[in-house]
Amino acid sequence: MSPVLAGLLQLLALIAALALAYIPLGNYMAKVYSSKKHLRVEKWIYRAIGANPDAEMTWPAYLRGVLAFSAVSVLFLYLLQRLQGVLPGSMGFSSVNPAQSFNTAVSFVTNTNWQSYYGEQTMGHVVQTAGLAVQNFVSAAVGIAVAVALVRGFARSRTGELGNFWSDLVRGTLRILVPGAAIAAIVLVACGAIQNFSGIHEVGQFMGGSQQWNGGAVASQEAIKELGTNGGGYFNANSAHPFENPTPFTNLFEIFLILVIPFSLTRTFGVMVGNAKQGYAILATMFTIWLGFTVLMMWTEFAHHGAALQAAGGAMEGKEVRFGVGSSSIFATSTTLTSTGAVDSFHSSFTGLGGGIAMLGMMLGEIAPGGTGSGLYGMLIMAVIAVFIAGLMVGRTPEYLGKKIGGREMKLAACYILVTPALVLVFTAASMALPTPPHSMLNSGAHGFSEVLYAFTSASNNNGSAFAGLNANTDWFNTMTGLAMLLGRFLPMVFVLALAGSLAEQTPVPVTAGTLRTEKPLFTGLLVGAILIITGLTYFPALALGPLAEGLAS
Repeated sequence: MSPVLAGLLQLLALIAALALAYIPLGNYMAKVYSSKKHLRVEKWIYRAIGANPDAEMTWPAYLRGVLAFSAVSVLFLYLLQRLQGVLPGSMGFSSVNPAQSFNTAVSFVTNTNWQSYYGEQTMGHVVQTAGLAVQNFVSAAVGIAVAVALVRGFARSRTGELGNFWSDLVRGTLRILVPGAAIAAIVLVACGAIQNFSGIHEVGQFMGGSQQWNGGAVASQEAIKELGTNGGGYFNANSAHPFENPTPFTNLFEIFLILVIPFSLTRTFGVMVGNAKQGYAILATMFTIWLGFTVLMMWTEFAHHGAALQAAGGAMEGKEVRFGVGSSSIFATSTTLTSTGAVDSFHSSFTGLGGGIAMLGMMLGEIAPGGTGSGLYGMLIMAVIAVFIAGLMVGRTPEYLGKKIGGREMKLAACYILVTPALVLVFTAASMALPTPPHSMLNSGAHGFSEVLYAFTSASNNNGSAFAGLNANTDWFNTMTGLAMLLGRFLPMVFVLALAGSLAEQTPVPVTAGTLRTEKPLFTGLLVGAILIITGLTYFPALALGPLAEGLAS
């Protein structure tokens, strides 16, 4: 079987699996967030934290819950790393230095999982399981909670109430992520991923020195790493490591885990607003972009330019022979079009245009299908903008799902889409202008610039993948990427929740003959065009200096 055919068959199998899970999972999540009943274990948690799960919150109260919980999580994870040297189960590792502790704490709390350290040489069992793995669950649950709050803003009227953050957080964790991750972990263990609490083992001699590997609760962390679109690897090689991702089947299974919740949340959206067709329109937009990027990535990586690539059947540099070009391309596209950041190949080794495609996927705002929750609310913000553009074209007041999109709503949507590009471009410019940061670049020229641009694109969009080649474990990059992750996560949430509150307060307007039908293919096409044009106009100059220049020169 040719590598191209194998890649296409894997792509079709993945699409079929996602299609089978779409309706049942989407309906289940809608039921979770609409139910009035609380499980017994949930009641214990509410009592322990002093929360009333039935108390409705306005958007400022909901936002305070998000920020307070996240601030406490950052502090806890920071202290856990700083105290690692005196904790049991540290495997002899010392405490993590302040700059890296700050960066890692922010990274995992913001669902970014950017890593400027070697996992197997830095973090012991306690930090990995009680710190990083826990944040993999709750940071994903926070993202879904904010998305559900925005959906309620569309579904409700004449009220400023968006639900209860603590109830949404607990339900998302216990009813969706924990059971899903448990099932996924069993599958990974059955296929060869490790799951233990063993220490460091010397496994043999390598180039005159000893080679050591340590064990860990890898399968359980790998499961929620993908299911929650987190991305932080137990090992430095991430999902290219055989302990995390042993076989081609587990590789495809992990891609499925990355995509299944973000895609299925569009069904949840349709059910909660009472119009499943609206969910299908958002799904069609996400799927069109994802499939287009995936096919384009496979084409660039399979292109045979030169004798070495012809012999290998594609651009195999930096890719696992276990997975090949096709599967690696699907993984790279899926992880950068979501907020996952996991890698089974090294994006810096992709062709110039292939690396640019991965970067552009993050620059879209990771909305196709995006992260757990963040992809849905990002796409709904873009839908608001697309409706506004359509209203300008025909001279009508724009409406979406029975809500008027006026000046206040557009200001909030515009602020949302401007925050992340501003962070990416300002931090990248500062890093290139100052004398010290460029010393962290392994390469010079266009590829070196791409390393820095990719780093801040990844951090600001809460992706977490790296372009490799860049030494990010410096005080500058640890601090600046940490700030980019914080601002890139929580500033957009402010605008999302404010928009949700504004929409919930409105009185629905009736559908008329002049109302734009947002469940039709015409709107899907308009939405795809708006996303690509806005992103292209924003980032084209930066891309022209990096991956485009490199790709055209090769």
